[in-house]
Amino acid sequence: MFRSIWEDIKREFSYGNMVTRLVIINAGVFVVINLIWVILQISNGYTSSPLYREILSLFAMSSNWLDVLVYPWSIITSMFLHEGFFHILFNMLMLYWFGRVIGDLVGDHRILPLYLLAGLAGNLTYFIYANWIHPSPGIAYGASGAVMGIVLAAAVLAPDKEMRLILLGDVKLKYIAVALLLIDVIGIGGLDNTGGHFAHLGGAAFGWFFIRRLQQGDDLSAPVNNFIHKVREFFRGLGQDRNKKKERGGPRVAYRNPNNKKEPATRSSRFTRRNTEKKTGGTPGNGLSHEEKVDAILEKIKESGYEKLTEEEKKYLFNASKK
Repeated sequence: MFRSIWEDIKREFSYGNMVTRLVIINAGVFVVINLIWVILQISNGYTSSPLYREILSLFAMSSNWLDVLVYPWSIITSMFLHEGFFHILFNMLMLYWFGRVIGDLVGDHRILPLYLLAGLAGNLTYFIYANWIHPSPGIAYGASGAVMGIVLAAAVLAPDKEMRLILLGDVKLKYIAVALLLIDVIGIGGLDNTGGHFAHLGGAAFGWFFIRRLQQGDDLSAPVNNFIHKVREFFRGLGQDRNKKKERGGPRVAYRNPNNKKEPATRSSRFTRRNTEKKTGGTPGNGLSHEEKVDAILEKIKESGYEKLTEEEKKYLFNASKK
């Protein structure tokens, strides 16, 4: 059963669109981080484990600039990190619904750059809030900033496109986007996840900016895709170099049959064979190797001319020239 599930996941990741891949990555990270939590929770006597918080802080966006410098990857990994089930469920549903709209209207290749850039904008907004608006040490994680960027981008692209919501029926994207924005605007006035609400608004603002620039002919996804392509080619080149070293490395064993002794073909031997073939009306090469056959034909051309070759010899020489 588990092997079948794993094969299904690999197939969807390989052949699915970018939205599907992002959902799989987020879900995979969610499973791994929660399994770590379960193991450390049990091993620590069902009490909060300091080691787990340290692991979490390695991949979450910190409000401390020194932590960001020490763990620079956290500005990217934080937007794939979730702890709570409903947190990831809501984010992935929004990503799936609105991401498909983006992919259909402006191309699947713009999904990942928009996700990353909106997530970076959200992290930057959180960092500004935690250091200058309301200084408070802490960490932030989750895909909400990136997802809000995709929500706003979809609403700007297709404001009147309708989406069917449970209990509400068909609702236009522009109203869904405005409702989510209002929740975050109201949220920044309280003290419950205030930094998170600022991050959501930062990601949403970038989503709007991304589409506006695209409509004006400036594709902000192009440099991101170029960078990803270069990184991919770099690691692909490392893999190819490693394979070449494996092929070159180590001793090689060659076997030669001692009973199969081949003497080098001299000019006199080739001439003797050619005369024999002329007398018997045969074609050079009966019982000879490929190289010897070609040498015999070339020798015949040199002494008698190409027009003296038989049709079989001409065909053989033509086929040899293509190898």
